[in-house]
Amino acid sequence: MIEHPQKLRAATAALQYVEDGMTLGLGSGSTAEIFVRQLALKVNEGMRIQGVPTSQATADLARQVGVPLVEVDHADHIAITVDGADEVDGHFQLIKGGGGCLLREKIIAHASDLMIVVIDETKLVSTLGKYPLPIEVDPFGFSLTAKKIFDALRMVGVECPDLQLRRKGDGLEPFVTDGGHFILDCACEAIPDAAAVDARLNVLPGVVEHGLFMNLARVVIVGEDDEARVMEL
Repeated sequence: MIEHPQKLRAATAALQYVEDGMTLGLGSGSTAEIFVRQLALKVNEGMRIQGVPTSQATADLARQVGVPLVEVDHADHIAITVDGADEVDGHFQLIKGGGGCLLREKIIAHASDLMIVVIDETKLVSTLGKYPLPIEVDPFGFSLTAKKIFDALRMVGVECPDLQLRRKGDGLEPFVTDGGHFILDCACEAIPDAAAVDARLNVLPGVVEHGLFMNLARVVIVGEDDEARVMEL
């Protein structure tokens, strides 16, 4: 596996927060996968940790590289979650869900004492929204839900939201999350008020979860060409 050097720097720097005996939330996506591989090296050296994966793909990788796992319902305390992001703004507001794991990622992040986000510098933005906002919806009546989402986004200042049902690689069948839901990808171009969008989406029937992560990340580690820059709130 050829690893992106900036992502590798960010993922490796996150290890400084890991202590022996911790239960860790293991995020999803390319940079989080690198973290899991780096964590496996520490386990092989004798570090005692256990992980709670946020996706089936992460669980499969952890087992492959030798990171011990614990069932989420048996984890009474999660010290740290290390995860990636599709966009991060200056207030540590995030867009996540490009890999389709946003519901489980948010559950684990919210249950953790500390969420650490590991990214390369291309993910830093001044305003969220260039990356399409994923919204996880119940398959029942999803087209009705999509109309409500469109109206909600327009009401909070997103000028021309374009909602597309995410599909599998063949482009024919809908993509289905680990939890059995559909995802609507909402191209917004810019989200002028992420908190307002968060509030509107949270009350819509049919919306299971959305990819705006608000007030969760407290550490962002940015992999750069020569170093990893650690930013803390």
